[in-house]
Amino acid sequence: MTKLEVCCYSLACALTAERAGADRIELCTSQPEGGVTPSYGTLIAARELLSVPVYPIVRPRGGDFCYDSYEFNAIKNDVACLRDLGFPGVVIGLLDEEGHIDLARMRQIMALCNGMAVTFHRAFDMCLKPMVALEQLTQLGVARILTSGQQQSAELGLVLLRDLVRATQGPVIMAGGGIRLTNLQKFIDIGIREVHSSAGSSMASPVRFRKAGVSLCADPEFDEFSRYCVDADVVAAMKSALAVGRPLSRSA
Repeated sequence: MTKLEVCCYSLACALTAERAGADRIELCTSQPEGGVTPSYGTLIAARELLSVPVYPIVRPRGGDFCYDSYEFNAIKNDVACLRDLGFPGVVIGLLDEEGHIDLARMRQIMALCNGMAVTFHRAFDMCLKPMVALEQLTQLGVARILTSGQQQSAELGLVLLRDLVRATQGPVIMAGGGIRLTNLQKFIDIGIREVHSSAGSSMASPVRFRKAGVSLCADPEFDEFSRYCVDADVVAAMKSALAVGRPLSRSA
């Protein structure tokens, strides 16, 4: 059966996803930035309260995936911290200035992980040559690659996703980016064995008093009184759909 990983931007969302049947949690924060490393307090609580596998993202900031030496040191410290806390896996990705996998730094990360499963995240969708990157990540020993098939959504990237599934000799190809209940079957049909979804929507803040004319965000369009939350019904419906899906063989 195809597995469902749910991207969770808070501990509350992770608990909701677990109760609704998620197979694995990608734990992060800051949905507008595409996910960055959660706080230490959140990580401690996740280890105490969650039973399903939790893979925190290690990403010190939004934007590109080419990091300076200070950021890379922070990344290594975060990976070591997650390892010592006992997390079974980590989500990470580093590229160089030319859009290739940063092999030298990824080798350091793999050595630090020391038994943790590594998901190379959607930095893969920004790399120059995806098939070369697949071969390099296979040699590095990553467990899976999270990708939209180098398109804005995974549905648009179905062709490359299919080619990656057929070509992989190691990493699981996990489809992510706009995956919903309505398009799940398309991914099952091309042989995808794991899907990644945020499975939710923006929810209004419970705060009733809202100070007019004051914002802590530089983006004037950003709504500080809403946040993205996992929907238990959506997770449960996706799990049910995956349970009855009929994937084609890899040779199809």
